Amino acid sequence: MQEATLRKVSRRLIPFIALLYAFNILDRTNISVAALSMKPDLGFSDTVYGLGAGVFFLGYFLFEVPSNLILERVGARKWIARILVTWGAVSAAMLFVKTAPVFYGMRFLLGLAEAGFYPGIILYLTYWFPTAQRAQAVARFVAVSALVGIVGGPLSGALLKLDGLLGMKGWQWLFLLEGLPSCLLGAVALRYLTDRPEKAEWLSGEEKSWLVGQLERERKEREETHQHLSLLDAFKSPRLLHFALIFFLYVSAGYGVSFFAPQIYKSQTNWSSQTIALVAALPGIAGAISMLLTSAHSDRTGERKRYVAFGTTLAAIGVSGAALSPNAYVTLAALTVAEFGRGIVQGPFWAMPTSLLSGAAAAGGIAAINSIGNLGGFAGPYAMGWLKDRTHGYQTGLFLLAGLLIGSAISALLVPTKPASKDT
Repeated sequence: MQEATLRKVSRRLIPFIALLYAFNILDRTNISVAALSMKPDLGFSDTVYGLGAGVFFLGYFLFEVPSNLILERVGARKWIARILVTWGAVSAAMLFVKTAPVFYGMRFLLGLAEAGFYPGIILYLTYWFPTAQRAQAVARFVAVSALVGIVGGPLSGALLKLDGLLGMKGWQWLFLLEGLPSCLLGAVALRYLTDRPEKAEWLSGEEKSWLVGQLERERKEREETHQHLSLLDAFKSPRLLHFALIFFLYVSAGYGVSFFAPQIYKSQTNWSSQTIALVAALPGIAGAISMLLTSAHSDRTGERKRYVAFGTTLAAIGVSGAALSPNAYVTLAALTVAEFGRGIVQGPFWAMPTSLLSGAAAAGGIAAINSIGNLGGFAGPYAMGWLKDRTHGYQTGLFLLAGLLIGSAISALLVPTKPASKDT
């Protein structure tokens, strides 16, 4: 019963959620490919680009926790659909950017629009998957979306070829044609997603009974063992702030690399924008593989923090290798190692806080960790752009990002082994 029910839930939810997340990442990060022609067209410096790429996360931070609490109240189906339609519209409207202030403003609005999606999905999975299967569930949707996202890089590169069509630049077509599908997926999500197992007409009565009972037992166990956190408590809890620090350092390095990887390749080669977009997407395959391999073992053994520490350390080695790279081929190999390491982290990391929280505490706690952590998405790209303009190279910035990953590894190892008590 258990295996059959969870297989059915996985088949129903994971592929669709992965598709949504793939477009989430695409609309968030397609600026890295658009910048190959957008920067020279608009005369943006690396500092302007890095600030604009990163300011997305300030908007994301401000609305993340409220968004997740609204999801808990109104239901995942309606709220996730709303997020999709809003971010798709804002992403498409990026085609109107002409100046740096408008660039900053649109990226900020995109952050507001996307806020709550990823932690909302993490929260949504807690409604459907028991603790022992949760790391695999997270890893599956992130890994599948990473594989789907591999199409995103070449697609973005191909859209740049539309330069001049109907008087629009290639990067304007990129934003328009990659933003509109998210709006359409919002309408699909409204019909396809089910809020909770109790409402799932696609599960039998016996399957519903088992799944609801299992999740309810786990919820009661958590509430008996762990503190019930208010929203303010979530931001004051040392345990949750510790998780947020791990994630902040991890995210700073990840987005610092991903937003600048196409430009790093461009500085080392004479490849076309389409080739660079394809090459920049390849390390995602390694990340997807490592997510699937390690998360299953993490669930079987219950080991979480050592996986996080090992993954971030391996990523640091890869980023350091990219900093020392003499050519684009070595850079590709090094960033593939880095992405393999980063992929190890996702499932085990999110299995740690979700095992401690339930209900509104989970909604506020998960969003607090994600929102604070995602401020690294502002810090990493901005630091990379600022250092690039001042050193006229990427090496210093990459070494800084490698150091942040080592800090994340050390912080992960310092997570207490025993669960937090009610008065922690």
